[in-house]
Amino acid sequence: MPRFIGLKLCELLTMNDRHPVSLFPTRGCHRGARQRQPNAGVGEIKQGFSGIMRAASNCLDPIRGSRIFRGERPGFRVALTAGKFLRILRSQIRLQWDVLLRLMRVSVTGILQFAIAHTSWIGLVRIVSIFGAAALAGYTIGIRIVIFIILPSWGLSNAAATLVGQNLGAGHPERAEKAVWRTGLYNVMFLGFVGLIFIAVPEPIVRLFTSDPAVVPLGAACLRIISYGNLGYAYFMVMMQAFNGAGDTITPTIVNFFGFWLLEIPLAYCLAIPLHMRSNGVFFSIAIAESSMAIASAILFKRGRWKKQKI
Repeated sequence: MPRFIGLKLCELLTMNDRHPVSLFPTRGCHRGARQRQPNAGVGEIKQGFSGIMRAASNCLDPIRGSRIFRGERPGFRVALTAGKFLRILRSQIRLQWDVLLRLMRVSVTGILQFAIAHTSWIGLVRIVSIFGAAALAGYTIGIRIVIFIILPSWGLSNAAATLVGQNLGAGHPERAEKAVWRTGLYNVMFLGFVGLIFIAVPEPIVRLFTSDPAVVPLGAACLRIISYGNLGYAYFMVMMQAFNGAGDTITPTIVNFFGFWLLEIPLAYCLAIPLHMRSNGVFFSIAIAESSMAIASAILFKRGRWKKQKI
């Protein structure tokens, strides 16, 4: 239905391409309404609405002034072609509070899950800083290398989220689940290979960023120890994004809360200070926490409650 509306709006807007208002909506509508992905329910709806929104944004451009906003009754007119208008009355515009509340619920928990994860890293920095500037520098270099190298993994994870949303919208939850496990496998292969390199030769990699003899061993230890958890981290990234793609932002938030705040930070403190492992204890806590969260997220994903999620 949205695609049909997009096409009809496109036809109205392209009656006279010489009219300055209809030139840009023509392109927007054709891109949004004509491009249809086979067997993609959500994709079709998204593309249809994309055409409508692009057309509306161009027609309602305030720069076009008097041609667009005019009318004797409360409301406004949208210019279609020269001398032709589509009247929209104020009574026809209303806020759908139930939809807004659902969007707020999804967005708030989505914000929380990232806030929880990022604040946990601040806690780890505080613990590492106890052991001096060299330990902090080594930790920073090691983490930055890891963050850079996992960028392709984030791309794979985002692809999993897209596939989940698309297949659920098309009514194929089993295909969505299969896509997630397959994406997880590809991510494991990539991060597993990278992890082997980091475990085997971490020092030459760290020396690319510093030659300080006090920092290099600590940075190499950080890179090596964190890489022990690469396989778990690969699946964890994909699973969390799969939940988000299904609209279930609560499950990743809960997993992040228990994994980062109730496991990783206390474990880092216990290993580093009471057990005298110093900064290595913090590095081990990262690998253990990430692997634990990967196992928990895989179990929750296997249960399949995300398949019934409604937004």
